Amino acid sequence: MSQPRPNWRNPVHLAAFGFGSGAPRRAPGTWGTLAAFAPYAVLVQLSLPAYLVAILVAFVIGIYFCDKTSRDLGVHDHGGIVWDEFVGLWITLILIPPGWGWLFAGFVVFRFFDILKPWPIRWADKRVSGGFGIMLDDVLAGIYALAVLQLVAYLL
Repeated sequence: MSQPRPNWRNPVHLAAFGFGSGAPRRAPGTWGTLAAFAPYAVLVQLSLPAYLVAILVAFVIGIYFCDKTSRDLGVHDHGGIVWDEFVGLWITLILIPPGWGWLFAGFVVFRFFDILKPWPIRWADKRVSGGFGIMLDDVLAGIYALAVLQLVAYLL
């Protein structure tokens, strides 16, 4: 059985689906995470305080985007909703050293935690509902991935 499709003319659905990056049937979270690099290229130009504010704003509006879209589609955490992956990746990449290798590592480590969902990510994914719940597990995965990258950078 296929999941309902978003209304592509609805800007909330469009944003929640990562501007179309969450539309593929296979691995929408991976595609959404890859698409998150495009706005990251702009965000990384900001000062650290402005970057953190941008993430906070994206998180707050993401709660609305994800909640509204999931209610409209009648599916909690529809696989195509990838705004949460955007925010999770942007958290992962806070203060990473420059270089393509670090960006690739951020992508891999974030996807690892987002898919594996170690405690408390799995708990949050199963127990926290609505838009906040959709966002929370990816924020936690982003924090785990951020910690790993910062530890590796420190040790190198």
